Amino acid sequence: MDMLAEVTGSLNTVGYGLAAIGPGVGVGIVIGKTIEGTARQPEMAGALRGNMFLGIALIEALALIGIATPFFLP
Repeated sequence: MDMLAEVTGSLNTVGYGLAAIGPGVGVGIVIGKTIEGTARQPEMAGALRGNMFLGIALIEALALIGIATPFFLP
């Protein structure tokens, strides 16, 4: 038997898995910095929370683009 295995299937799933790492790290950083800012200035918690949700929405839009892109590329 030949010890080399043939790779079959779509590499799109691997590509999306790698593309999901970036938004995952970005969301973690945004949430961590929001918690840090709230700890430093508790009176700004409301404004920081609103900015956090806006940032998370923009980061997750990148993840959705990462999902959709392989379907449109030839």
